[in-house]
Amino acid sequence: MKAWHTFEIASILETLAASPVGLSSNEAARRLQESGRNELVEARRISPYKIFLSQFKNILILVLLAAVLLSIIIGEVLEAVTILVIVFFATLLGFFQEYKAERAMEALKRMAAPTASVLRDEEEREIAASEIVSGDIIILRVGDKIPADARIFEAYNLKVMEGALTGESVPSDKSTETLVKPDAPLGDRSNMLYMGTTVSYGRGKAVVVATGMDTEFGKIAGMLRDVETEKTPLQESLDRLGTVLVKAAFVVIAIIVFFGILRGEKLFDMFLWGIALAVAVVPEALPAVVTISLAIGVQKMVRRNALVRKLLAVETLGCTSVICSDKTGTLTRDEMSVRKVYVDKKLIDAIGVGYEPKGEFRCHGEPFDIDDGHFKTLLQIGVLCNDSELKFSQGVWGIKGDPTEVSLLVAAVKGGVDYKKERMTYTRVNEIPFSSERKRMTTLHKTSEGIYACSKGAPEIMLESCSHIFTNNKIMPLLSKEKEEILQAAHGMAQDALRVLAFAYKPQEKNPERGMIFVGLVGIIDPPRAETKEAISICRKAGIKPMMITGDHKITALSVAREIGMLQKGLVFSGEEIDNMGEKEFGKVVEDVDVLARVSPVHKIMAVRALQSKGYVVAMTGDGVNDAPALKKADIGMAMGITGTDVTKEAADLILLDDNFATIVAAVEEGRAIFGNIKKYLMYLLSSNLGEILIMAIAVLLGLPLPLAAIQILYVNLATDGLPALALAFDPSEPGLMEKPPRDPRMGIFTRPVVILMLAGGIWSTIVNLSIFLWGLDVRNNMLEAQSMVFVTLILIEFCKSFNFRSDVLSIKEYGLFTNRWLVAAIAVNCVMLWLVIYNPALQNAFNTFSLTAKDWAFSLLTALTIFPVLESVKFFIRRNQKSRNQNPIIL
Repeated sequence: MKAWHTFEIASILETLAASPVGLSSNEAARRLQESGRNELVEARRISPYKIFLSQFKNILILVLLAAVLLSIIIGEVLEAVTILVIVFFATLLGFFQEYKAERAMEALKRMAAPTASVLRDEEEREIAASEIVSGDIIILRVGDKIPADARIFEAYNLKVMEGALTGESVPSDKSTETLVKPDAPLGDRSNMLYMGTTVSYGRGKAVVVATGMDTEFGKIAGMLRDVETEKTPLQESLDRLGTVLVKAAFVVIAIIVFFGILRGEKLFDMFLWGIALAVAVVPEALPAVVTISLAIGVQKMVRRNALVRKLLAVETLGCTSVICSDKTGTLTRDEMSVRKVYVDKKLIDAIGVGYEPKGEFRCHGEPFDIDDGHFKTLLQIGVLCNDSELKFSQGVWGIKGDPTEVSLLVAAVKGGVDYKKERMTYTRVNEIPFSSERKRMTTLHKTSEGIYACSKGAPEIMLESCSHIFTNNKIMPLLSKEKEEILQAAHGMAQDALRVLAFAYKPQEKNPERGMIFVGLVGIIDPPRAETKEAISICRKAGIKPMMITGDHKITALSVAREIGMLQKGLVFSGEEIDNMGEKEFGKVVEDVDVLARVSPVHKIMAVRALQSKGYVVAMTGDGVNDAPALKKADIGMAMGITGTDVTKEAADLILLDDNFATIVAAVEEGRAIFGNIKKYLMYLLSSNLGEILIMAIAVLLGLPLPLAAIQILYVNLATDGLPALALAFDPSEPGLMEKPPRDPRMGIFTRPVVILMLAGGIWSTIVNLSIFLWGLDVRNNMLEAQSMVFVTLILIEFCKSFNFRSDVLSIKEYGLFTNRWLVAAIAVNCVMLWLVIYNPALQNAFNTFSLTAKDWAFSLLTALTIFPVLESVKFFIRRNQKSRNQNPIIL
C-alpha cells in the first residue's frame, strides 16, 4: 500500500495515468475489467445444513444421544424421548444463533456508497460506486458518502465525518496539502478520503487511489473475515466435562458387569443395571439448564440496557478481566459541551453537560453574573458566527450542524441569550467560511449602527488579526503582555483537553478580519458520563482492569481518563508509539497500559491479542467500522446501540442499548450470576450421581445384593435431574458478587472447594444409604422393603442437597433457605410424585416399592437431614481456607 498522502498531486496523476478532467469511458472500462469491481469480497458462506450438523460436534450432545440409545435398549422410552427433546432444543437453538451470526460483511457492503459523481470524458456523471476505478476523479458535496479511498486535489471548506473509521468524535478538516510522515495515523491524513466516510461540510475533488479490498475499509473487511471465533470458557468447560462423563460411563458399565458376572449374576441383568447407572451419570438436563440460565440472564440484561446476540457470550462476561472501552459515547456523552469561558481576565466554569440547555456559570466557585457585558458579547458572537441549530421535539433536544457549534448555542441559551432572536435582529449579509488553512470563520451582520463582523477560530490565528481588546467595559489596545496572558489561558484549557476557540468582532465591513476587537476564549469538550467514574470504581473492586482505546488525540484521552479515575499505572501510548515499540515489546507492558490513543484497527487487535496471551479475558467496545475486527477477536465484543454502525453490531456478541460504560459493568455482574447458577446445578447433580454410583459399586464389590433396581435408578435420576435442577437456574445471585476477582477461565467449573463439597455430599449419601440398606436386610429381612427405604432416603437426601449447593462457600443462613421459591415449588411437586410412587398400587409394581409406615418416613427424613450439618461443616472449613479457592482445578 502506497503512502499516497505523501505524494504530490502531479506525481499521483502520473503514477495512476490519470487526469484532473477524468478518465475516458473506454479506459475506465478497461481498468474495471483488469482490477475488478469496487466491492468488498465476502467470505464463502457455510450452508445451513453444515451449520446444523456442526451442532453435533459438542461432546455432551453425543453423550446424550448415546444415553437415548441405552434408554431404548432397557425399555425406558419416556427417558429416551425426554433426552431427545432436550437435544433437539439445544441443537436447534445453536443452529439459529450461528445462522444469523456471520452477517458483518453484508453490513460492510451496505455502508459503501451506492452511487458516486465522477468525471468521465471530461464531464460529470453519476455512476454505480461499484464501477469506480483507480484514477477516477470523484466530485464531493455535503452529504456524499465517499465511494473509495482518494487523494484530495481540490478542497473548499471540506470537512469529513470519519468517526466510523478513525474513532474521531468531530468532523475532520480536509486540505490539499502534501504530508511528510508516511506512517501518519489515518485520522491525521488530512489530504485523504476513505471509503464509507461522509462529507459533512464544503466541497471538493479527489483522485481515486484504491478500490474494493485495497481500501482501508477493505483491509478491515479482510481482518474481520480472517478473525477466528474462539470458544467461550463455558464451552471449553462443558466439552471437558462431556469427555470425563463418557469415560465415567464406560468405567461404570465395566465395573458393574464384570463383578456381577464374577458373583454369578445373569449377564443380561447386570448389563441392564450397568446401562441404568451409565444413564444416571449423564446430566441430560444440562443443555436445558445452561440455555435457561443464559436466557434468564439475557432478559435481565435487556432490562439493564444490554442486548445479547449470542447466548454463550453472557457467561463469558462473568470471567471478564479487562474491559477495553472506546472513549466517545461510551465513557463520554458524545455531546460537545462548553466547559470554560475566559473573558475580561476571568476564568468561568460552565456547569451542565449535553445538549439540554440547563446549567449555570460559576467563577471561583460563586455564581457568575450572566448579564456581564463581556460575557454577553462573547455569547452573542458564538450565536451569530454559527451555522448550527438546536431543536426541541417530543421531549428531546436535537441538533443540526457541527457539534462544536451546537455547544455554543447551548451555552448561549444557558446564559440567557435567545439565539433565534439574535439572528433575526442581526441579519447575516455575508460570510468568509471556515477552512482548514484559515482555521477561522467570519460572518458579517447588518445592525442599526451598520455592518458588524463576528469571528471565531484558533486563538493564535485570531490574536494575529486583533489590535484591540474588550476589557473593563472599554475597548483598549491589545498589548503584547495581554496577548501572552490570553495564550497562556488557551494553553491551560488545551492541557485539560479542551478544544479552544477565540472570539472577536469589528464594527465595520472594510477588511473585516483585520484590526478586530478580542473578546474571549471558550473551552469545549465531550464530557464524561456522570455514572462512568462509579462504574470504573466497581470494576476495580471486582478485579477488572478498565482500559481506554480511542482514535482521539493523546492529550484528550489522557484528560478524560484522569477525570474518570481510569489512570492507575499511568502508561499511555499512541498508535505511532506502539509501531515504534513493536508487537513483542508492547506485549511486555500491555498489562500496565491505561490508555491507547490515536490507534488504528490493527493496534486494537494487537492490544486484544497481547492481553489474551497473558491469560486475560478481554471485553472490547466499539461503534465504528474500525472497531469490528477487534470486537470479533475479543472474548466478548460489545457494540454501541445508538451510535454503532451495522458492521459493529453484526460483529458483536452484545449491544449496549444506551452506549454506556456502566451498562457493561451491570452485564458483567449478570454474567457472573449466570455462571454461578450453572455451577450450582453441576455441583448438585454430579454429587447426587456420585452418591447413586458409589452405593451400587460398593454393594457389587462387597458381594451384596443391589440396593436399587434399574427402574429405581432411572427414577432417582429423573427426580433429581428434573425440576429441582432446573430451579437452580432461577437462583438469585450471591451477595458481594462484584467484590470478588474475576474467575480464571482456565480453572473451569470444578475448583478445589467445589470438588471437596461434591465428594463430601456424594460420600455421605453413600454411607447413609448403604447403612440403611444393610439395616433393612438385617432387621426387616426383606429385599423389597430394604430397596424401598434406600430409594426414598436417597431421593430425600438429594432434595436436601439442592438447598446446600446453592453456594459452595456461603452458609444457608447467609443466603436463606427459602429465597428460591422455584426450588421450593420443585421439591414440593417431586414429593407429591414420590408419594404416588410409594402408595399407588400400579406404580408400586412398576417401581418395585411398598407402602412405608409413618415411622419409616420419619426415619428416612431424619437420616436425609443429616446432610445439612455435614455440608455446612465442609463449607465452614472452605471459608477458613479461602486461599484454596485460587488453587488449580482438580478435574476440569
